[in-house]
Amino acid sequence: MLKLYIGNKNYSSWSMRPWVLLKQAGIAFEEVMVRFDSFDADSTFKKTLQDATPTGKVPLLVDGELAVWDTLAMAEYVAEQFPERQLWPTDTAARARARSICAEMHSGFAALRSNCPMNIEANLADAGALIWRDKPAVRADVQRLVDMWGALLQQHGGPLLFGSFTVADAYFAPVCMRLRTYALPVPPAIAAYVERVCALPGVRAWIDEAKAERDFLDFEEPYRIKPA
Repeated sequence: MLKLYIGNKNYSSWSMRPWVLLKQAGIAFEEVMVRFDSFDADSTFKKTLQDATPTGKVPLLVDGELAVWDTLAMAEYVAEQFPERQLWPTDTAARARARSICAEMHSGFAALRSNCPMNIEANLADAGALIWRDKPAVRADVQRLVDMWGALLQQHGGPLLFGSFTVADAYFAPVCMRLRTYALPVPPAIAAYVERVCALPGVRAWIDEAKAERDFLDFEEPYRIKPA
């Protein structure tokens, strides 16, 4: 059975991607949650991962003796191992487009990711309003999402980016979390897509478990003090 190492569900956006992909596709896996105590070399987090992955980071997918530590590589590996799940679009052009937008997410959207860290259980609309006002790079990142998602939803007819669920929807699920948490303004069609993603059983399961963690980590929470 596949084994997936992840971090705290409330905060770990990269962990969310392969977890949601596997869960939504109905692929059995063992979850190993490695709590974010800190990222120092002597932290329990780093010590737990030091013999499993050369990066010392999550997520990490393990299949027998094979360890895969990059999320795009995980997606490709899982798609190859379970071709019947059709995790990439079947059409060649659509598949190339799906891979392109996942790669763009992998290396881009730095302003949105750095200014709006994922925090599923929080309501940070007030912080989001200030970020939206003061961070033009965040506004540019969101506009790119609006243009990208809008074009794909129109081209493929929805309800998801390529019609049915694919790697692309799993890859952008953490972005949907950010848009909700920080209440960043998007057009109705994009807001509706966000809600459809959040309603997917695999995404809903992650959200519910993130909210149940109740593990406040101050170094992951730049915008608030510990809840009462």
